[in-house]
Amino acid sequence: MGGFKEAQYAWKQAKDELLREIHHLGYPQEFGILIAKNLGSPKAIRRMSSYLRQVKPKKPEMIADEMLAIMSEIDAWKRKKEAEALNAERNRILLRDFDE
Repeated sequence: MGGFKEAQYAWKQAKDELLREIHHLGYPQEFGILIAKNLGSPKAIRRMSSYLRQVKPKKPEMIADEMLAIMSEIDAWKRKKEAEALNAERNRILLRDFDE
């Protein structure tokens, strides 16, 4: 499979797994689809599926809270990586100027 097809397959697998877990807990499929869309990546969706299997939340609010926590952690990780990249570029420029 090509890269694009593999990515599509990963998304489908992760979403299907999440929808199974949502169904086992008695929530509507639309709720799972909304969660998958908000999480934004197969890795995050699988993390949510794992949470659902382990915790078996009794209220939809608990699921929404976990979704928001996962999204927040992903956002913080992205900001950290952006800051590291900017810092690396700044250091490269400073070292270049120092060498000249």
